[in-house]
Amino acid sequence: MNDQYTNNQFTNNNDEEPKVENALVPIDGDQKKKKKRFAGKNVFAKKTGAMMAVGLVLSGACGFGGGMLASSLGGNNKSVMYQSVERTSTNSNETSNSGAMTTQQIAESAGNSVVEIKTETVTKDSRLQQAVSEGAGSGVIVTNDGYVVTNNHVIDGASKITVTLKSGQSYEAKLVGTDATSDVALLKIDANDLQPAVMGDSDKLSVGETVVAIGNPLGELGGTVTDGIVSALNREITIDGDTMNLLQTNAAINPGNSGGGLFNEYGELVGIVDAKSTGTGVEGLGFAIPINDVKTVVESLSQNGYVKGRPSLGVSLVDVNSAETAMQYRVSEMGVYVAKVADSSGASAAGIQSGDMIVSVDGTAVSSAADVKTAIKSHQVGDTVKIEVQRGGSMLTLNATLGEETPTTNN
Repeated sequence: MNDQYTNNQFTNNNDEEPKVENALVPIDGDQKKKKKRFAGKNVFAKKTGAMMAVGLVLSGACGFGGGMLASSLGGNNKSVMYQSVERTSTNSNETSNSGAMTTQQIAESAGNSVVEIKTETVTKDSRLQQAVSEGAGSGVIVTNDGYVVTNNHVIDGASKITVTLKSGQSYEAKLVGTDATSDVALLKIDANDLQPAVMGDSDKLSVGETVVAIGNPLGELGGTVTDGIVSALNREITIDGDTMNLLQTNAAINPGNSGGGLFNEYGELVGIVDAKSTGTGVEGLGFAIPINDVKTVVESLSQNGYVKGRPSLGVSLVDVNSAETAMQYRVSEMGVYVAKVADSSGASAAGIQSGDMIVSVDGTAVSSAADVKTAIKSHQVGDTVKIEVQRGGSMLTLNATLGEETPTTNN
């Protein structure tokens, strides 16, 4: 199955392609989208799907990303130490008296580890006047000394991040590192003696197993608890060119839940809520990043501020796939266009320019940013790729050496 998704809202009208959009809801009620990834109210609850490519790919997906905080990313050169427990058995066929908790017990056990996140983002309008937009999401405390995991799309571009504990105490957070590809971000607050989530093992989950989601729906209902089951494992989806394997659940997930926790029947963290699907005739479709995948990313973020070793062409791309977008970008042909080229990148050195339409990568035709990103991800840092572009009616073949993806030079 290869469907089309964009970030966190799923629509399935008869005359529309299915899509998932981020439910980032502007707190001030502004209904404009924030940086493409966010739709609705600037409260977060991101991606969704079952092997899906994005209908609308924003420049952030293959671009420079980061915002004001990204310039200070560098990691802490410190490993994150998680809290875990040993259980005598993980057999999913055991009866309910084998140590499994009730929903109430899970909420009491894990509730203090889930936090509210609010962001402020400074933007400039066409007259270069500054405006501040606010957003909200969720996060999970993973160490007692203040490390918090959330989604990249929750904090993307933020100039200020505030974390509020269940007790009501708030802290300004530092962005330790972030990764758009996995949609994971690591924050640090100056606090001690916190209650971290107990880490579970997402590889041991079974379809039908009870799970509980805890988060901050609508950006103002922190600590909300919903329950359900694991509906499916390893749902492969592609959003903004990034393919992920997610857990699927029917636990109610709403805008603002993004970055919150998905807990198993033992109160252990098994996923970070990442997406929901909504729309006519669509119910009970929520998705979470498996915690085993999150832990791998967080370790790299804590050490380096980003995930090392990912290849990058160094361009920001935009899909032109309708007459409306063609008029918006003043082009006459459908395709994938270069919106920006990062300084000192492989693309810049190869002579790729803003406005070029990318036609093929290594001889394989591409028609979307997702196609380009998939082609680049099949290589390693240092590889040379052949990029064919159309510029001013002429076809050019350029050779670009791939650099390393960082928060300021994504693909």
